[in-house]
Amino acid sequence: MPERRPTIRERKLAAELRRLRERSTKRLDQAVSDLQAHGGGRWSTPKLSRIETAAQGIKTSDVNQLCDLYHVTPEKREALLALTRTARQRGWWDAYADTIHTDYAAYIELEAEAKSLRCYDALILNGLLQTTEYAHEVIRVGLMQFAPAAEVDRRVEIRTTRQSLLHTREPAPLRIWSIIDEAALRRVIGSSATMARQYRHLLELAERPNIMLQVLPFAAGAHAAPTGTFAHMDFPEHHTPEIVYLDGLTSALYIEDDHQVHTYSLAFNQLAMAALGVDESLSMISALATDPQLGHIGVNDPK
Repeated sequence: MPERRPTIRERKLAAELRRLRERSTKRLDQAVSDLQAHGGGRWSTPKLSRIETAAQGIKTSDVNQLCDLYHVTPEKREALLALTRTARQRGWWDAYADTIHTDYAAYIELEAEAKSLRCYDALILNGLLQTTEYAHEVIRVGLMQFAPAAEVDRRVEIRTTRQSLLHTREPAPLRIWSIIDEAALRRVIGSSATMARQYRHLLELAERPNIMLQVLPFAAGAHAAPTGTFAHMDFPEHHTPEIVYLDGLTSALYIEDDHQVHTYSLAFNQLAMAALGVDESLSMISALATDPQLGHIGVNDPK
């Protein structure tokens, strides 16, 4: 039997129910004892534990019982019930379950739910900013040429579908602030023609109000993120914690600890201060689009 993979909405609901219990100062066994005392015969400590870790789904009737137990306000109760009704809804990415691994699917789901994304792109441009041909080359090489062309095309399709978040998502497009290391800009992916089209694509994207690009030049020297690329996601619901995503060759890491997330937030702010301003950054990208040798804004060339 395949392992159950909770949706992001289920994870949100589980985390909120756990927080409500903790605020009530009840232990798991105490909460279950109180539920049973009020006619909740179906409750057990393992069941509540599984619900709070999103290992098990939950019915609206159970949510109502928990809301009664934790003395939840009517407004909060309705928000939790609405979340419960849609918790198992899957997204377009589930159609590609045979192509993408679980970590990537989880990231796509988080990205789809996020309000904003702040990312530092050390060596490769963020997938949301890539042209189709740039993405094709990155994916083809990343698969180490073991995958058939059809699989590469399917993964490129996934990446381009993700990009709709920047343009057509309702009620509002995803806001993205990308700090692009100069190394990522100068690394030739595919060919110089491919890169020229990618530079022009970045300039077009930067015209949108929800997209901000900065370049971290070589001249900035040592900086606050020497370990490389990361993405910091913020969500519209106040009870959903911010998450930092780190991608690896064979796995991914999600950082949810408040202190660690704050450390990455501080690092991003320091990167933003060390990077070129928006206008200077776009001038550098524009110069690269014209002639890669011209894009030396903010770079100290050795004499």
